[in-house]
Amino acid sequence: MRTILKSSAVAAVTLAFAGEALATEWNVSLWGKRRAFTEHVEKLAELVSEKTNGEFTLNISYGGLSKNTENLDGISIGAFEMAQFCAGYHRDKNPSITVLELPFLGVSSLEQEVELSMAVYGHPAAQEDLGRWNATLLMPSPLPQYNLVGVGDAPATLADFDGLSVRATGGIGAAMEAVGGVPTSMSATEVRQAMDSGVVKAVAFAPHAHMSFGTIENGTWWTTNLNPGTVNCPVVANTDALNDLSDDHRAVLMDSIDEALDHYVSNYNDNTMVAWGPALEERGITSVTFTDDEIAAFKEAAAAPAAEAWIADNAGRGLPAQELYDLVTGMIAGDS
Repeated sequence: MRTILKSSAVAAVTLAFAGEALATEWNVSLWGKRRAFTEHVEKLAELVSEKTNGEFTLNISYGGLSKNTENLDGISIGAFEMAQFCAGYHRDKNPSITVLELPFLGVSSLEQEVELSMAVYGHPAAQEDLGRWNATLLMPSPLPQYNLVGVGDAPATLADFDGLSVRATGGIGAAMEAVGGVPTSMSATEVRQAMDSGVVKAVAFAPHAHMSFGTIENGTWWTTNLNPGTVNCPVVANTDALNDLSDDHRAVLMDSIDEALDHYVSNYNDNTMVAWGPALEERGITSVTFTDDEIAAFKEAAAAPAAEAWIADNAGRGLPAQELYDLVTGMIAGDS
């Protein structure tokens, strides 16, 4: 009897350890707070847990694991298994995907932004580029065209941007520089303090970020149609961690990406954009709309020079820069 009990106990312990071995937890490094910009990661976590009966979970941290500007570094050393970052935070570390941040590409919807991003992410040059950081590109965080919220006198023409200090990263920063602005790169979490202290007079963000990071709380004007471009903020996985997943868990993760992106786009279009107009009106923020001629002049001053510089610079790095640029612009032209 004692032998039987002992055997049963050993079997129970063995089964317990086997159950634990099947459970997988990933740490995910985001920043700020839950908002439209992170809804696809939240949805991905929900789907992965549901489809694996809780055997595979994504533990999402908003700033507790790393600074947003250091998320790619954290991925590279395996400090966490998944993270979100923006290409413009460190253009030298991920030059291939900065093609998606060039000004005035003419992207017209979040759906198109997803399509373009996934095409670039699937290009061997982009995969090799991010592979230097032990990172595998999973999905973008598609954002609409940026516009500015600012304090002080509202600009009446593009000439009024001359000397204006603007928080703008990547290609948007280059576009602002083309009309005399003084772009400053900083993370989203630093923006409100920079506005309050006068370090910047205007901030380029997508609508959700203007609401989430408080620029509309002290802003007095915003541009309705500047639309210089957007930023590209991928979600990546540590490649080793991805490869270490069981085949079933890896399949669940990858097969859930499209559904997570669909949820993100629907949420952004149906909730964030619907709330944006009323949020501005409630605060009495002045709308600044530029003429078609001014926008055309802005595009002429910024678009071609930025693209030419990007191609020359990144071809010098050994990237197929012209090929990446043609991929993006060709897809946009095909959709128009």
